[in-house]
Amino acid sequence: MRVFVLLFNARTDDEGIHTIRVNDRNKVLMFESSDDAERFAMLLEAQDFPVPSVEPMDSQEIEEFCSSADYDWEIVPSNGALAIPPELNVEETDWNPNAEKVSNNTDAPNQQKSDMGDIPDSELDSIRRRLEGLI
Repeated sequence: MRVFVLLFNARTDDEGIHTIRVNDRNKVLMFESSDDAERFAMLLEAQDFPVPSVEPMDSQEIEEFCSSADYDWEIVPSNGALAIPPELNVEETDWNPNAEKVSNNTDAPNQQKSDMGDIPDSELDSIRRRLEGLI
């Protein structure tokens, strides 16, 4: 079955696939609809995430990749609810081996202060996403 996945640096030596973290596991989302995958990519961009490209692939190929990488996978049906990226993103991606190590301070992820006074950036991002959802 043909599905759509989100790839970073598609067709390069530094290609990576978008995953979401569920508990301590990585999960690849396979979208049945390219439109749903494009919407998800736009939501990631709104979170200041690197912009992925939507690429068609065979679901069996993705399932095999997930098995070899010990990732979970999920098919997002075209007639289902709109998939929404998690509010918090990991600070360091697995697919960029040249990235510097980032501290694993889990006490307050994304809680740096903003220019808006005492409101943390993560709260402002959450508000922005909800407002964009109204458009």
